[in-house]
Amino acid sequence: MKMNKTNTAGRILALLLTALMVLSLAACGTKGGDKMDGMSSEPKNAEEALAMHKELMAQENAILSQNTALWEKVFMAADKGMTMQEDGKNYGEFLLDTIESAKDQFTDEEYEMLKESATEISNIENKLTMIEKKYPEAAQQSLDSDMSVPAGSDMTTPPDDGSMQKFPAFEGKDLDGNTVKSDELFSANAVTVVNFWFTTCNPCVGELSELDALNKELAKKGGALIGVNTFTLDGDEAAISEAKDVLAKKGVTYQNVYFASDGEAGRFTTNIFAYPTTYVVDRNGNIVGDPIVGAITEKKQAETLQKLIDQALAADMG
Repeated sequence: MKMNKTNTAGRILALLLTALMVLSLAACGTKGGDKMDGMSSEPKNAEEALAMHKELMAQENAILSQNTALWEKVFMAADKGMTMQEDGKNYGEFLLDTIESAKDQFTDEEYEMLKESATEISNIENKLTMIEKKYPEAAQQSLDSDMSVPAGSDMTTPPDDGSMQKFPAFEGKDLDGNTVKSDELFSANAVTVVNFWFTTCNPCVGELSELDALNKELAKKGGALIGVNTFTLDGDEAAISEAKDVLAKKGVTYQNVYFASDGEAGRFTTNIFAYPTTYVVDRNGNIVGDPIVGAITEKKQAETLQKLIDQALAADMG
């Protein structure tokens, strides 16, 4: 049976989201150790496959939960020019390539430790691939549970004082150079959906068409959707050109904006570690509910986003 590419992409996204949750929330994981030794045999049925898949995913997360400062450097290096997965390569090999490209950022000891950990992840990935080929439904069930973000989980680090949190103010420009002010933007719309993405993020690019359709629906209700491509902050001309090219290829018509990285909104953006991440903002500039982490091409994310939009629209009508 040929492995489902969607399954593989979903697993990598789940791993990346979990890894980045570790970086932003210092989540705990079980010790990595040598658990591979007890999992050398193949599962005999779907139930065993599900349990093994979950355990292997937990082992990867445990590896990534150690030395988080170093892994953060790895992920930040990956953001700038590497796709999530190249044909024929698993997640561990992706990490090895990223570590190699950023080796000058690490001491010799750090470099060797990261290589060893990424190699272990690559071996785990081979076992995961085996399970996904033989038991795709069990693997997908495991992925679905890993992709879900618990209610109240916030993948960013803005403060929570118990009151409605304001979206950080900004004065920036859209990708065509037109001035955009957050207070004017939000006050003009019953609801504004703000989507954070970057150009080489496959799940981000994959949801652009759905976001454009959502923007058209919002327009009928007095709302709007805007994008913030994090590569374009500070008006990076090369990044703006690349973003405009991707948006054009996807037929996107909604506004994308950028602002200074050292401003309030810029600092807010640097504390987002999982992409795509989407916020719902009301007419008064208040953030409605928790951010939506992950692409709205996933049913759970789409449903949650729609509920928050409906909530903001209902409140706006009084």
